[in-house]
Amino acid sequence: MTHALTRPTEAQAPPPGVRPDTVVAVLAFSGIVVSLMQTLIIPLVPVLPQLLGASASDTSWAITATLLAAAIATPTMGRLGDMYGKRRLLLVSVAMLVVGSVVCALSSALAPMVVGRALQGLSSGVIPLGISIMRDELPVERLAGATALMSASLGVGGALGLPAAAFLAEKADWHVLFWTAAGLGAVAAVLVFSLVPESKVRAGGRFDLPGALGMSVALLCLLLAISKGSDWGWGSGLTLGLLGAAVVILLAWGRWELRTPQPLVDLRTTARRQVLLTNIASVVFGFAMFAMSLAFPQLIELPKSTGYGLGQTMLVAGLAMAPGGLLMMATAPLSARISRTMGPKVTLMAGAVVVAAGYGLSVLLMSAVWQLMIGAAVVSAGIGLAYGAMPALVMGAVPVSETAAANSLNTLMRSIGTSVSSAVAGVILAHVTMKLGPLTLPAQNGFRIILAVSACAALGALVIAAFLPGRRPSVTARPAAESAVPGSPAAGEISGSLRTTAGAVVADGTVTVTGPDGRQVSRARSGADGDYAVRGLRPGTYTIIVTAAGFEPEAVSVSLDGAGAVRDFALAGGGVVTGVVRRTGGAAPVAGATVAATDVAGRVVGSTDCAEDGTFSLTGLPTGEITVVAQLPSHVPHAETVVITGREPAVADLFLRAIGRLHGTVTDPGGRGLARATVSVAAGDGDLVASIVTDEDGRYELRDLAPGEYTVVTSLYTPTVRHVSLTVGEPVIVDVDLVATQPR
Repeated sequence: MTHALTRPTEAQAPPPGVRPDTVVAVLAFSGIVVSLMQTLIIPLVPVLPQLLGASASDTSWAITATLLAAAIATPTMGRLGDMYGKRRLLLVSVAMLVVGSVVCALSSALAPMVVGRALQGLSSGVIPLGISIMRDELPVERLAGATALMSASLGVGGALGLPAAAFLAEKADWHVLFWTAAGLGAVAAVLVFSLVPESKVRAGGRFDLPGALGMSVALLCLLLAISKGSDWGWGSGLTLGLLGAAVVILLAWGRWELRTPQPLVDLRTTARRQVLLTNIASVVFGFAMFAMSLAFPQLIELPKSTGYGLGQTMLVAGLAMAPGGLLMMATAPLSARISRTMGPKVTLMAGAVVVAAGYGLSVLLMSAVWQLMIGAAVVSAGIGLAYGAMPALVMGAVPVSETAAANSLNTLMRSIGTSVSSAVAGVILAHVTMKLGPLTLPAQNGFRIILAVSACAALGALVIAAFLPGRRPSVTARPAAESAVPGSPAAGEISGSLRTTAGAVVADGTVTVTGPDGRQVSRARSGADGDYAVRGLRPGTYTIIVTAAGFEPEAVSVSLDGAGAVRDFALAGGGVVTGVVRRTGGAAPVAGATVAATDVAGRVVGSTDCAEDGTFSLTGLPTGEITVVAQLPSHVPHAETVVITGREPAVADLFLRAIGRLHGTVTDPGGRGLARATVSVAAGDGDLVASIVTDEDGRYELRDLAPGEYTVVTSLYTPTVRHVSLTVGEPVIVDVDLVATQPR
């Protein structure tokens, strides 16, 4: 768990010379440019086989490649942004868009087109990175509206890009689409470089490469199965194998993320109810948004001879969707206003209701372009409300140093929803069909089913959102210094946990909250589980100061917008223990032994592995009495107690005694396991060192034997003697058959 330290002024005001309006406009423009890329190719889909000289099945990779690349890039770019700079990674993402667009613009074959589209997909981290920059740089009163606009840009760009792409595809060479995307990307890069400041908030630590690879492979398997399942067959071995592999890899990945000290995704934070339910709702809203883009244009473009198609061009279909995109942008400020006054939970629930109403209306009204325009506008308004609330819910529940990673995961959840939507819609339209001469086309009932499923999905999101934590009611001021300032409105809460850098709980730590003027506002203590909560705080910017006996103090600036915030602390002590691990009876160092330190309560406060020469160094330990333990397989652990003063390193030399393991089975003359036979072990000098009786199956096991020469004697029938040699590490198996002369 990492934690970034910032000065209060860095989180309260933008850098000198930079206007918040400019930052918001540039970041929102960059988000719209990236989302334009996703719909850019839609007008070309029917003619891609002719343009690229490939089959329709193969050209579908021009869309699938973007989806898969985005799934890999979104969480990875978020974590790298937290570590190395969000603006820096945002520029890298925009550069990928420009390079990918140029590759597509220069291509006339399938392979370079797929490569270019994959590079375009790598730019998908722009939106979560932009939201994170806003959190770091904007004043708290501007944050809600700005993040709502940035979040909504994902849908705005898609809705506006469709008519623009259709117009260019009809009036000019199709390569112009990609040259336009490259030009817009270059403009976005220049604006970001010139006008957006680099955030000073850093997570630090190492990048979790195994976690990134595991998550990428799992998502590749999952999304590949979803996007290509209809082509390969949902019951095919390839589809089922990919789905099974995704489940297995995700389970292994989750186990790794819980064990590694600096994970790609902090699953403990992600498992918080507010984050978990928001991400689940994001999948549902991603489903609902893409279903509209799939169904409405087809209804407008299908021939009138079907009896329900409107017989219009792709350009008309795009223009019909454009008002929805504009309305999505217009609802962003409304979403922020509702979140400020009633909380983002209410905003998310309102968005779900509006989306369900829009789809329900469209099930009944689909006989004219204007009717579908109304339905699309209502759905878009609901999605705008919901998308604006999601960043507020996520950022209110994660540490500031994990903002980009958390927002990236939320964006990824929306992308998974769109993939599922595409697969479900494809299955429905492929099975609910009608005949029009020699052609087989989707039937009207197929579209109605898609719209009804989307309405039900929105209602499902409403139910999920109902379980989100709501705005806490006002509480009366508490006495003494543990309470908020008397008379201040209790509109927010800061909560979290105190742990050591090794992940151990820090109980009875003090959490002090001060205002911008440096005066104390509230104070709390961490419980036995390390958790703390400071309630009764009104919106504003605060400084949290954490102190705990034996640990270095920590301080961080926190902004509250009325939704509450979560800040976890990883406390480091100033103590150091050094030493050498050797084997008992000699000076030979032991390489690879694990050395752990525990405090007086038995909590692990640090651990490390010995170097090749047996030396170790444990840092960041709390002051006081510490127990240092060395352990290595096939050795007896050794513990020493030292006193940490924090002034100079404590020294602990540890000695490990090697042990051997002897086990086997004793069988009778009939070959059956012999119960209650006595197995005795004597050392080379004839002294008896161990004795054991076999179990019901004739098995026995002796541990903690020092390396050396031994004699094994069994009795009950005719006594049998075996000579064995124990070494460190490998167990020795001695199976004794009382009628045999040699062990098996």
